Amino acid sequence: MKHFKRASNKPLGELLIERGVINHEQLNLGIGKQKEIGGLLGEVLVELGFASERDIAQALTSQYGFPYLPLANYEIDEDVIKTVPENVCRQFCLIPIDKIGKSLTLAMSNPLNYQAAEDVELITGCTVQTFVSTATEVKESIDKYYTSN
Repeated sequence: MKHFKRASNKPLGELLIERGVINHEQLNLGIGKQKEIGGLLGEVLVELGFASERDIAQALTSQYGFPYLPLANYEIDEDVIKTVPENVCRQFCLIPIDKIGKSLTLAMSNPLNYQAAEDVELITGCTVQTFVSTATEVKESIDKYYTSN
């Protein structure tokens, strides 16, 4: 299983405060809500309206060093799309964006989901490289490129 090395030792909440995205009170409310309902702190802060998906994606980028890739104007080759089944993309909120040899690049809303990366590697026989995108961007791209509606 892969373990990602942090580029910054600061917790997500602290990074968001430093960036002026949220304040301490909002962080405490978010942590309280997270303890109550579970899930990821970033998702809870978005649900509460304290941060945008893009704010969270960019904080993950600085926290772990994952590159951020906005998908809105990104064109993905049909052969690349065929490498990962639609149900896997929807289950893990990811989409394949490029393939060179045995290296497959994914855009993921949660790049720390080790299980998703491992599953895609098993399915495709490729080594996975990860970019961060927002959940909305990934879902819109899945809807755009997979046509089994």
